Amino acid sequence: MTELVPMSAAPAPMQMGGGSSLRTAPPLSRRAKAAIVVRLLLNEGADIPLEDLPEELQAHLTTAMGNMRVVDRDTLHDVVGEFAEEVERIGLSFPGGIAGALSALDGKISRQTAERLRKEAGVRETGDPWARIREMGPELLLPILEEESIEIAAVMLSKLDVSKAAELLGKMPGPRARQITYAVSMTGAVTPDAVERIGLSLATQMDARPLRAFDDGPVARVGAILNSSTTTTRDDMLAGLDEKDEGFANAVRKAIFTFANIPSRIAPRDIPRILRDVEQEALVTAIAGAPAMGMEASSEFILSNMSARLADQLREEVAEAGTPKSGDVDDAMSSIVATIRSMEASGELMLVTEEED
Repeated sequence: MTELVPMSAAPAPMQMGGGSSLRTAPPLSRRAKAAIVVRLLLNEGADIPLEDLPEELQAHLTTAMGNMRVVDRDTLHDVVGEFAEEVERIGLSFPGGIAGALSALDGKISRQTAERLRKEAGVRETGDPWARIREMGPELLLPILEEESIEIAAVMLSKLDVSKAAELLGKMPGPRARQITYAVSMTGAVTPDAVERIGLSLATQMDARPLRAFDDGPVARVGAILNSSTTTTRDDMLAGLDEKDEGFANAVRKAIFTFANIPSRIAPRDIPRILRDVEQEALVTAIAGAPAMGMEASSEFILSNMSARLADQLREEVAEAGTPKSGDVDDAMSSIVATIRSMEASGELMLVTEEED
């Protein structure tokens, strides 16, 4: 196997890794030995993450490899033997610095602790900043697109996935979206260094955001609470919110999914799949009590989107059940809604949005 050796080094006796054989060979520095090992591993097809090394070490390694030509087999054998011996002597290695420690403990310590330590040490998250930005949700990216300059927004939009970029454009005011779209056509001359600096700057802004105590926003949290409340409580709370903040109340209404929302938020084809996971007793009680709760449209929607035989059978059971207690109806409807929410969370079901409707 052909390897690399310094051409400018003068021949000199050399002893490697405890070996006793003396021969004429150029003296090799640790960088040269590292270059030999890396070249050997690359020749053998090993995937070495050299990009994780500090830039200075990457430069030293590249320079060492550039200054070398050919290595004889005995030298190669001695270098590999010395390398293997050093590796075998290592019992345990730790990541260097706070940044490396935080990477090693990612997912093992709380996000709040990690963010606090990162800020105290003045280190940013490692890795490609654009990879982190692409993983962020629209709720975090949209304010950046709206507040940054048109040019920065155009670069950011160009680095996002096409589907996410299209979603963000649709959420922005028309004039702003058109300006950014046109600016994308002017990004052809942007250098890779500039794109990297923009990514680092945006990622730094994300790191500087105050830590949030809650993962979900207030609308989602209130909506989830009212979803699990009784109809009377839910209506009373929404009426109170209307008096305090009508805009917030309307946003909460959109976040709420109840039995009454089934006709507008569930696709007809999904009804049979939902009913397979719903207990028959809960379904009968909900259908029987729907008219008295003002939700007859929901019960008819369910009946009309199941097989005629099963619908007739269900109507017979409802007639035999009579009028159930309102508390039992609330529990039955909540059970059906919980099933729908569970299917949505697992990806088995997609709720229809108002826009799609």
